[in-house]
Amino acid sequence: MRIVNWVIGYMSIIATLQLITTVAAFGFQNDPALDPNTPFVVCEDQKYALCAEASCFVYDGVAYCKCDVLKGDSISLQDDFFSPIGERNVCSVNQQGKTNGYMVSTFSLPPGVIKGGPAAIYTCPGSADAGTGVAAPVGFGQCDGGICFKSTKGQRFPGFDAALKNDEIICSCPISTDATSGSSDSLGYQVFGAYNPTAAKGSRCDPSACASCSVPNPTANGATLLVGAATGVPKFLTLRLDGPPLPDLNECLCRCTQAPGPNGAISCTVAKDTTP
Repeated sequence: MRIVNWVIGYMSIIATLQLITTVAAFGFQNDPALDPNTPFVVCEDQKYALCAEASCFVYDGVAYCKCDVLKGDSISLQDDFFSPIGERNVCSVNQQGKTNGYMVSTFSLPPGVIKGGPAAIYTCPGSADAGTGVAAPVGFGQCDGGICFKSTKGQRFPGFDAALKNDEIICSCPISTDATSGSSDSLGYQVFGAYNPTAAKGSRCDPSACASCSVPNPTANGATLLVGAATGVPKFLTLRLDGPPLPDLNECLCRCTQAPGPNGAISCTVAKDTTP
């Protein structure tokens, strides 16, 4: 499978969200059936790359993200295409990678963000939740459908201090910026970061996660990004994958301010802990 263009893929997610709120060259016999009524598909009991909590190193306009290798059910845009033997999708592409040195990045909820865990969903604000500050500039890796290289497991890779573990893999992902249609909404976008559930109330959110909401030049060589998505997408995909009820999650809202002047630098830090 090619590395998908997030502009097209993400617009499909946004279109589906709006609808809900208003009303590989080889195939496999066990591919999930393509559903014409949704752009999503669940890949059942496969090894896949989970990049939701990944950090990324930017080189030559591409984000190379260190993701976790998991096995089980995951969800993704279908990314369907026609092959000589019929229509295929992301699940069959991932299955083909099992014996060909790659896998695909798909989504499942990282268990650490469930209330009481060591991670949280951080909201980089948009126009509707910026408060007295400003909307966060957009800069994150978009890894849904990204191709990941098994040869990187256990190896060193540029931009990362230590060798990857055997259950970690590098995935090649597009970069979403303010110029990327559908990369954020009026409530901004969300990334995953560390959280300290045992700290005093008001001190559990990690300022470094909010700092990632204001990467100065997200497409520059050597930039460090987190993987993200428009606000609401992680919960939406979790409900599509696991069904209701959605568990209580650790959540933090960031606040961004701009230095004086028309081109003043934007910086972001923790505004409040919104964990239920």
